Amino acid sequence: MVTTMLHRPVTQEPPPDTVQRIAALARGWSLEATLPKESEITGLKAILAPAQEVYLSAVPARDPAAQLAAAVCLREAGLNPVPHVAVRSFASLAALDTFLERMRCAAGVSRLLLVAGDREEPAGPFRSAVEAIDSGLLQRHGIRDIAIAGYPAGHPRIPPQELDRALRDKLDIAAEIGVAVEIVTQFCFEPEPIVAWIARLRDFGIETPVRIGLAGPTNIATLLRYAQRCGVTASAQRLARQSGLARQMFGRSAPDGLVRALAEAARGGARSGLGDVALHFFSFGGMAATARWAHAVHEGRIALDASGGFTVAPP
Repeated sequence: MVTTMLHRPVTQEPPPDTVQRIAALARGWSLEATLPKESEITGLKAILAPAQEVYLSAVPARDPAAQLAAAVCLREAGLNPVPHVAVRSFASLAALDTFLERMRCAAGVSRLLLVAGDREEPAGPFRSAVEAIDSGLLQRHGIRDIAIAGYPAGHPRIPPQELDRALRDKLDIAAEIGVAVEIVTQFCFEPEPIVAWIARLRDFGIETPVRIGLAGPTNIATLLRYAQRCGVTASAQRLARQSGLARQMFGRSAPDGLVRALAEAARGGARSGLGDVALHFFSFGGMAATARWAHAVHEGRIALDASGGFTVAPP
C-alpha cells in the first residue's frame, strides 16, 4: 500500500531507526501551491521555517500578474518563492524578459522551475524549456539556479526517449552556461517507478539533485481529479483499488506509505540509495494541511503502523 488512510492502528514499539530515516528524508522538503491567497500565505508563517521554498504553479488561464502577486506576498512573509515559468505561454523573448525582471525586482526571485507548459501550440518562440535556458535571459537576470521537470511515471503526450533527450539537453546546456540544476518530479503514487527512474539516472552518471513530487494529504476524489489532469491516472486508479479507497472517495489520505518506502530505498546514510534527493509536496488538500503534515514528518512526530505507513502526531 502506497498512500494510506490517515487513521490506522499503530504498532506498540515503532523501530526508532525507521522513524529517523523517514525524518531524514523529509529534511529540506518543499511545498507547491497554485496561486495561494494572502490569507493562506499568512497562515504558513507559523508553520514553515524562514526562507523555506514555496513553488508557484503556472496556470495557463490566469494572468501572469497573479503569479507575481503571490510571489511578492510569499517574499513579504519571509518565504522563498520559486515560480514555475511555462515558456510556451510567452508571446516573445521580450515578454519573458519582462516577466523575469518583475519577478526578480518585485519578489526577489533567484530560482525558477522552467517547464514547456500545457499549451498545445506555443504563443511565441519557445517550444521547450531548453530554448529558454539557452536564450541568455537567465544570466541577464542573475538566475544561477533552476529546477526542471522529471517524469518517473512518464508523460501522457511525450514518448520516453524524447523525455530522456530533453532532460539531457537541459542538463548539458545549463552546465555550459554555469547554471545549477535540480530536477523536480511530477507526483506519483507508487514507489517502484520513482526508485527505478532515479536509479536509471544514477546509472547514466546523472547525479543531479532530485526533488521527489508527492501529493500531500487530501481525499481520493481530489487525487484522481489532479491525476487525470497530469497524466498519471493509471497509477492513481491502482492506488484506489489496492487501498480499498475507491469505496470511500472522500476519505482523507496521506502519502505516508510512499514516504516510508522511499526512506527505506534511501537507507544507508546521506540518502545513499537514491543519491541527493528531497521531498516536494503538492498541496491539493490545502497549503496549511500539507505544510503541517510535512513539518510533523520532518520533526519525526510519527508513529509507524503494521500496514507499512505511519500516522503523524500533533505538536
